[in-house]
Amino acid sequence: MGDFVKLETRGKIAIMTLNSPETLNAIGTQEDCEDVIAALHAIGEDSNISCAILTGSGKGFSAGGNIKAMKEKSGIGPRGKPDETRSNYRRGVQRITRAFMDCEVPLIAAVNGHAVGLGCDLACLCDIRVAAESAKFSASFIKVGIVPGDGGAWSLQRVVGYSQAAEMFLTGDRYSAQEAKSFGLVGRVVPDGDLLDTSIEIAERIAANPARALRLTKRLLREAQHSRMSDILELSAAYQALAHTTDDHGEAVDSFLEKRPPNFTGG
Repeated sequence: MGDFVKLETRGKIAIMTLNSPETLNAIGTQEDCEDVIAALHAIGEDSNISCAILTGSGKGFSAGGNIKAMKEKSGIGPRGKPDETRSNYRRGVQRITRAFMDCEVPLIAAVNGHAVGLGCDLACLCDIRVAAESAKFSASFIKVGIVPGDGGAWSLQRVVGYSQAAEMFLTGDRYSAQEAKSFGLVGRVVPDGDLLDTSIEIAERIAANPARALRLTKRLLREAQHSRMSDILELSAAYQALAHTTDDHGEAVDSFLEKRPPNFTGG
């Protein structure tokens, strides 16, 4: 993992910080993409991690792509020919999206400052979004004459609905944290100084639950976004069969019947 992402752990919680404050944490290079992907893989492969928080260093969550790199055709976007550009998106920024979708650890976006374009889409790929009062959101691809090449056309409308997503993408308008809360883009808005503490508090409440059941539940929620009810019922039965075999399920039942706090071990 390089310098673009800082990854730390606090007990069962991982904090993943985009760490390029001078660019408002814009993702400008393929190396930046690799850092994000590597961090997500590390979180997912660590069985001791039950929840993760994504945030940005400095004054921004993420300014999205790097406009200067677009002009120079040197970053994650355009190349000399259309087929080269398509390949560049597929091997870079789209792999970030896939890594988010594949990560079974619950993810909280702690949105500080601007979440623009790709940055807004990264927040949407998380399961829960908490915004600082100063946060700003914009699906502003249209303002630079491009489309959401990172899969945002899929993810944003699943968070806010088709009509609101269409308005955001087609106008490129910027929205305050309170406006974003009003149409469901974020779940709560907190004072800037409380953002990380609030996100950690939510993460702790999540991480207090059985680890394997958390990952199965998140996977079930993800699959339900694009599956028929009949398929989800079958998958639910299969996941439930797995959950019933875990040590933590047995401990949860025993502690409930014995009227004592549970002691989950992740087994």
